Amino acid sequence: MLTLSPRLGGFLIKATQTTDLEAALRQVLHECFVLKLKELNKELEGFEDKWNMPFDQFKEKCGKREIDKDVFSYEVEKDFWDWERVDTLKKHYEAVRSQWM
Repeated sequence: MLTLSPRLGGFLIKATQTTDLEAALRQVLHECFVLKLKELNKELEGFEDKWNMPFDQFKEKCGKREIDKDVFSYEVEKDFWDWERVDTLKKHYEAVRSQWM
């Protein structure tokens, strides 16, 4: 059984234009996943365009020091950690979405 505060329930009904609270919550979560994954994919594409390779290849080349820049430079390390964060978040949201939907 789904229990929500009247205020939150009212907001969901207004936002989704449905009176079924469970359906409304599913719709909001689905749209949230779609938007979040779109944003993460855009970030991933930015890194892939910048480095001309997918993250797994970048990670491997960094480990072997086979990229054109110093792997310990601020730029490379920052991109590595930011790229890994985005990649990890994408996998997380995809897994949660597949369980939910």
